[in-house]
Amino acid sequence: MWPRGRGAPIGLALGLLGALASAPAVAQENFEIQVYGSETVAPGATMVELHSNVAAVGTTRTEDGVLRTQGAFHETLEVTQGWTSWFETGFYVFTSIQPDTTWEWVGDHIRPRVRAPESWGLPVGLSLSAEVGYQRRAFSPDAWTLELRPIIDKQWGRWYVAINPALERAIEGEGVGRGFEFSPAAKVAYDVTPKVAVGLEYYGALGPVTHFDPRRDQQHQIFSVIDLDLGPRWEFNAGVGVGLTGSTDRLIVKMILGYRFEWGGGERR
Repeated sequence: MWPRGRGAPIGLALGLLGALASAPAVAQENFEIQVYGSETVAPGATMVELHSNVAAVGTTRTEDGVLRTQGAFHETLEVTQGWTSWFETGFYVFTSIQPDTTWEWVGDHIRPRVRAPESWGLPVGLSLSAEVGYQRRAFSPDAWTLELRPIIDKQWGRWYVAINPALERAIEGEGVGRGFEFSPAAKVAYDVTPKVAVGLEYYGALGPVTHFDPRRDQQHQIFSVIDLDLGPRWEFNAGVGVGLTGSTDRLIVKMILGYRFEWGGGERR
């Protein structure tokens, strides 16, 4: 699943995650909870993923017109098409099954992404995505949003580290005046067997890059996760996360299940 390497600088891996976790974070929306790796989908291949999560302990009432999160199952369909060895495009359909069992469409996003070719010989994986999309007012105070997500990752033997120092901003909605906000994410994982990796994922929302929100208004989440290698076409990630501040959902369970379709030109990974 992840590229292989040599060595195991454990201190650096844990230090990077710890630095992010201790930093002062923009709102984290729990529809797609994932730390991205730098690799893109191969040309001629399509990756279909289902992102599922539920806030076991979250908000319990409608706040500022946004529906409660506790007991709401978020189901997101992500379809990513590889066009070249360095370019892909992803499309998302966000939905939510509310506690009263109604199934609501939340919104759609599109995400082109480019990565540094392997021929550059960089010491780390490097890519950049730009995600733009719409979400209904019942689920977000911002109707249209933009995210710029640099992605840096590295494999050292059994250790894997990924860092996503994302910048988000509202294009239309209540948050337009806040400008770009810093929403970092990071992952540290260890291959306990060739097919099983365990690790930690961090997600934050710190506020505007020019002046972070007070800590009580920031969002910080830590997930304990497991990744299973079910074969070259499959992706599986699951975890349990806890919120570290009062403005963050306190307990979330998530799962990602993906399958890669190849249409004659895709190269197997």
